[in-house]
Amino acid sequence: MKRTPQLLSIQSHVVFGHAGNSAAVFPMQRLGVNVWPLHTVQFSNHTQYGQWAGEAMAAQQIPALVDGIDAIGELGNCDAVLSGYLGSAEQGRAILAAVSRIRLANPRLIYLCDPVMGHPQKGCSVAPEVGAFLLEEAAAVADYLCPNQLELDSFCGRSPRSLDDCVEMARSLLARGPQAILVKHLEYPGKPADCFETLLVSASECWHLRRPLLAFPRQPVGVGDLTSGLFLCRLLLGDSLRDAFEFSAAAVHEVLLETQACASYELQLVRAQDRIAHPRVKFAASRLA
Repeated sequence: MKRTPQLLSIQSHVVFGHAGNSAAVFPMQRLGVNVWPLHTVQFSNHTQYGQWAGEAMAAQQIPALVDGIDAIGELGNCDAVLSGYLGSAEQGRAILAAVSRIRLANPRLIYLCDPVMGHPQKGCSVAPEVGAFLLEEAAAVADYLCPNQLELDSFCGRSPRSLDDCVEMARSLLARGPQAILVKHLEYPGKPADCFETLLVSASECWHLRRPLLAFPRQPVGVGDLTSGLFLCRLLLGDSLRDAFEFSAAAVHEVLLETQACASYELQLVRAQDRIAHPRVKFAASRLA
C-alpha cells in the first residue's frame, strides 16, 4: 500500500468560519494527505468581520511542539511544511528553524511559503516586521512561494504594467531561491474584469490560467489559503507543476460555486468536499513564452 503523505501546516486558525488552517486542513485531508495543524494565531473568526477575540501563539511554542513530534520519532515522516499567516517575525524564524530541523531528518522535505501580507483590495494586514521577514528571509528558504498580487508587488518593489510584466516580476523571485512561484491572484492594467487569473512560473515553465470571477456581496476569505494547500497536496501526491496548478484552480472554483449557491460569506468546504476531491470543471492553463 502506498504511504500517505504527511504535511505540517503552520498558519492561523479561526474557531468560526474558514481562514488559514481552518480553510486548508480539511480540504488537504480530503485529498488524502495526513495534515498536522499548528496554529500561529487562534481567533474567534477572521478579521474581516471587523471584530474578533483571541491571540497569537508564543513563538517558542513552535520549536516546543516540533520537539514533541521528534520525541515520539515522527519528525522524519514529515514530507512537507506549509506556512501562512504569521503573528510575528519571531514566529517566522521559528518556522524556518523547524524547516531546517525537519530537513535533517528528511532531506526530501518540501517547504511552501504562503507569504501572507494582505489582499489587493483590502490592503496590508501584517506588521511591517513580518513583511520584512518574508521578503528578506523566508523566500530564500522556500521551495515554493505563493504570493498574491500585493505580495508580489511588495517583493519586487513596484506594480506591474501588464501580464508580461507580472511574468517578469514572478520570474525575478526565482533568483531568491524558490523552485517555482505561484501568483494566486493577478491584478494588472488591462486584465479582463470578469476573470480571475493566476500565474505559475518556474525556471523552465510559465503557465497562465483564467477562470470566471464569481460575484459575491462580499468576497469570501480564505481562498488563498485553500489554493496554497491544494497546490502543495497535489505536488505531494505526484502531480506535475501544471497539473497541480490546474487542479487547485478547479477545486477552488467548485468551492466558490457551492459558496455562491448558499449565499454564504464563509467558504462551504463541507458541502463541496466531494467536488474538492473530484472537480467537475477543468481549466486549462496556457503556456506563456
